[in-house]
Amino acid sequence: MTGEGPIHLTAGDLLVAAALILLNAGLSLAMSLGMGRTIAFAATRMVVQLLAVGAILEWVFGLSHPLAVVGLGVLMALLAGRESVARQRYRYTGIYPVGWGIMVGSSFLVTAVALFGIVSVDPWYQPQYAIPLLGMVLGNTLNGIALGMDRVLTGLKREQGAIELLLVLGATRREAIRNLARESVRVGTTPIINAMSVAGIVSLPGMMTGQILSGTPPVEAVKYQIVIFFLIAAGTALGTVGAVVGSLRLLVDGRGRVRSDLLRDKGR
Repeated sequence: MTGEGPIHLTAGDLLVAAALILLNAGLSLAMSLGMGRTIAFAATRMVVQLLAVGAILEWVFGLSHPLAVVGLGVLMALLAGRESVARQRYRYTGIYPVGWGIMVGSSFLVTAVALFGIVSVDPWYQPQYAIPLLGMVLGNTLNGIALGMDRVLTGLKREQGAIELLLVLGATRREAIRNLARESVRVGTTPIINAMSVAGIVSLPGMMTGQILSGTPPVEAVKYQIVIFFLIAAGTALGTVGAVVGSLRLLVDGRGRVRSDLLRDKGR
């Protein structure tokens, strides 16, 4: 029944939606992209992961206990930190602690501001609010960290000579790496800036659409989406800056040396 709540989807509805992925496979075959297996694997993995998450969330929602909520949140943050590092072509010793630490710190800080200062959930550990808010912040912060870190590591490898020349000429470490740091942060934060710029004009964001489909008044859904965008922007900025600065401090030491010897190519 429409107008009184969400329409519940059946297994048949999911199969019809799944059939649409055949369009991707068909395009891959027609253009000889060789992505058929990749598409099938990604789709299958997505379904399995979401079904597993759904079952876990049902359990956590039933418990409604702070330890369960925090434990799940930490696990999500650690997995997100791993994914942000796994996307890098170049890596260095200590990159995983940097990725994990920045991911946990930035995402938990921003989510705490939302729970205690904006939504004012009581108790704060209500899974209905805490887990979705953290998940949305994590997903976008992951992208920012991955893009920013990729730019800074490839840039450091490529621009090592120019940075070392600046250091030899008397520039401080901060002055020598400033342009690379700025460019890396700009790259990491551009996607969320673009998303905010077109929201409501070109696209309707996912959370807002989901709330409207579930019966939430559109204006109320818009309010929540505005809050989410600001949270995501803050989390992305904090995470990207932290990852870029943390990487540069490890790879350009206080003695003015560019430690490119610590970088290793994942493909080798």
